[in-house]
Amino acid sequence: MPYEGAIFRPPSEANSLILQVTVGCSHNKCTFCSMYKEKSFRMKSKEEIFADIDTYTNDFYTKAFLADGDAMLLSTDLLIEIIRRVKSKMPKIKRIGIYAHANNLKTKSVEELKLLHSEGLNIIYVGIESGSDKILEKINKGITSSEMEKQLMKVSESGIKLSIMIISGLGGKELTHEHAIESAKLLSKVKPKFLSLLTLMLDEGTQFYNDVKENKIELLNPEEILLETKLMIENLELKNTIFRVNHASNYLSLEGVLNKDRERILEEIDTAVKDKDYIPEYFRRL
Repeated sequence: MPYEGAIFRPPSEANSLILQVTVGCSHNKCTFCSMYKEKSFRMKSKEEIFADIDTYTNDFYTKAFLADGDAMLLSTDLLIEIIRRVKSKMPKIKRIGIYAHANNLKTKSVEELKLLHSEGLNIIYVGIESGSDKILEKINKGITSSEMEKQLMKVSESGIKLSIMIISGLGGKELTHEHAIESAKLLSKVKPKFLSLLTLMLDEGTQFYNDVKENKIELLNPEEILLETKLMIENLELKNTIFRVNHASNYLSLEGVLNKDRERILEEIDTAVKDKDYIPEYFRRL
């Protein structure tokens, strides 16, 4: 498979054809992330992309995923051509997904997103990380919560399924309450089809890693992560959002439909922490 650098894709795209249409991340400034640090961002040309597509001759794939992190920056016309080429070469493909930084959604109108959906773009994955403006500023995400809400609502309006990722523990102990409550507020407004939580993992060489080592950020322990998750779920107002906490980084595997399965999920969290000696005083007061 033609690909520059390490491959990053959502867990649900494990069996998909991974087609690299951009290289790296155009923002590449988030303090916690090292995913694309070894790559210089560029958008592949139509000729490069088509040549990559044409290397696939088997009829195995039923899903395709457009990578790297900023594939949504490509023009709508080129994205349509890519989708059509993929479906022409591999007619068994029934679902096409893409990563998008929320800022990149500014380059697409609702009408353009609807057009992409009609051509076969089925799902957009957005790592919003947090709904807290304080945390978004600290991690240098490059966008505010209100602007993120505006862009995410466009996806929902277009008919494309929206999959959102939140990073548990991203605010550290100082902002754990803020992280849970503000993330719940944003999620309750945009009502994604899919919601997944990943637990913060320190990557050496990032600014976040250095801040932790210099005691500028105090990380949450596993029990505190679970209690942060509980607080967020308690404050969600969702309907038929598929919820998954099944990444390798997570301390406890959780799944269900929110808010239908909320009480069961909360009970599972309580069961996981009830025998622990340490429950943070802050959460006792909630």
